[in-house]
Amino acid sequence: MLQEFLTLPDPALMTICGFFVGLLVGMTGVGAGALTTPLLISGFGVAPTVAVGTDLLFAGLTKASGAWRHHRLGHVNWDIFGTLALGSISAASATLVAIAYFKADHVALDATIRFVLAATLVISAIAIPLIPVLIVRHVKSPSDHVRVRPFWTVLMGLVLGVIVTLTSVGAGAIGVAVLSILYPMLRARHIVGTDIVHAVPLTLLSGLGHLSIGNIDYNILIALLVGSVPGIMIGSRLTSMVPDWLLRVILALVLATSAYLVIAKT
Repeated sequence: MLQEFLTLPDPALMTICGFFVGLLVGMTGVGAGALTTPLLISGFGVAPTVAVGTDLLFAGLTKASGAWRHHRLGHVNWDIFGTLALGSISAASATLVAIAYFKADHVALDATIRFVLAATLVISAIAIPLIPVLIVRHVKSPSDHVRVRPFWTVLMGLVLGVIVTLTSVGAGAIGVAVLSILYPMLRARHIVGTDIVHAVPLTLLSGLGHLSIGNIDYNILIALLVGSVPGIMIGSRLTSMVPDWLLRVILALVLATSAYLVIAKT
């Protein structure tokens, strides 16, 4: 595998890109899928199906350490997590079966992924700057415990599972937006913590599903991880030094640019 890794076109450049993606993820807490998949498709010419599958495993592995940290700090609402996962895991499994069934039609599947990915990126770019506004509106009486809304949470989980499995985008950005809307009284740190923990099994399941149908490039995965691990560590330290509103504006601009690149890529 090492020999194959060394034969990658510009592996150093891909590792450097992984570092900057990790840096942004470490600073903002979201964006692994939203940034990496368009980068692979538009920047390196990777097929959308392979880009999505590889990025799902990449996102799951990079978010795992953050999920454990939030769990240790008590920032996870496990009732909401379980309800949301009930919908998202079911939808992800069904979507993987559909992808495997329609695998022969690569052209149609790639076109569908490209369209859904672009739309999801635009939604994420709009949602991320609005998240603080949604939370601040109810900041007078934040709470660590809220009443679970099972119907809407499962429904949003179903939608999220399909989007994440098809595009690798949404487990972080859209997930936080959904939780902010459904549970505006929940403390911000619990929204973020619950979303990150939920993203781990969802992205890993989807990534392993893509792995089983051959949509993973191990060389790309290794190159991204080599760059992203130090990037995430540095980005986490920079979080306290950069204003939150500026971080969200930066990420929103990156997402919007990524959507343009995906749409413009022929």
